[in-house]
Amino acid sequence: MKQTKSELIRNILMIFFGSTLFALGFDLFLEPSGISCGGVSGIAMLVVYTTQSKWLTVGLLSAMINIPLFFFGYKQIGKYFFFGSMFGMLISSIGFDLFAKILPVVTMDPLVAAIFGGITIGVGLGVVFLAGASTGGADIVARLLKLKLRNFPIGKLMLCMDLAIAVATGVVYRQFTNTLYSIVTLYLSSIMLDKVVYGFDYAKVALIISDKYEEIAAAIDARLDRGVTLLQGQGFYKRNDKYVLLSAVKRKQLAQLKELVMTIDPAAFIILQDAQQVLGDGFKRYDRFEL
Repeated sequence: MKQTKSELIRNILMIFFGSTLFALGFDLFLEPSGISCGGVSGIAMLVVYTTQSKWLTVGLLSAMINIPLFFFGYKQIGKYFFFGSMFGMLISSIGFDLFAKILPVVTMDPLVAAIFGGITIGVGLGVVFLAGASTGGADIVARLLKLKLRNFPIGKLMLCMDLAIAVATGVVYRQFTNTLYSIVTLYLSSIMLDKVVYGFDYAKVALIISDKYEEIAAAIDARLDRGVTLLQGQGFYKRNDKYVLLSAVKRKQLAQLKELVMTIDPAAFIILQDAQQVLGDGFKRYDRFEL
């Protein structure tokens, strides 16, 4: 889908902010404590630590590893993802080396570093993914897999790939606790990534059973501007035919919906379920590049 100028500017700013936050979390919390965040940056951290090279840096090595992955991603996904992710990769790579020079080395409890590092990089990556891009590496691989595994959250895809790097971190640093702390970071980052990417899209699906279904459906349509679907059902014990109202509403409308239904029919039966994504009229439109 073609983007407007304002949407493009917004996405560029989101990629810049998310990539910078990712690099900041990595340099401030993770690398000083020998904790891996997985992906290419996690591999680069292990190589730099092992070689102790003066000229090789995490940012430089990350960029070198990412180049072939980007060209593969361009063929599979398209021009926008390629250039957006290239920009995100460059910002994060520059940020790795820049923050490493200007930030003071802060000694902190490894668990604290793992928790805050995971939260920070998860939010950063989530913002980048919301803009339709990535920071390269495992993000590109996860994005490609997501096109095939549509029902699998992208944070969990990245978590599976990163666990092997977490184990390698413990081996390289010769401390099994580094692996455990890395797993904590990976888990928290995947949770935060999914919250950022999908969290703003949460809605509720309401199933309403009432003898006054006509009145309730009309009220939902008129006052909440939400569609209603009539489902045919049957009570188990009395075998009475029933109509069940199904309606997807936004979270901010939830209190209004319950008050509306109970005002019309205090005896109504309401079932509320989480809907992670709702596509269609009144909600988001489908985009095949969406996560």
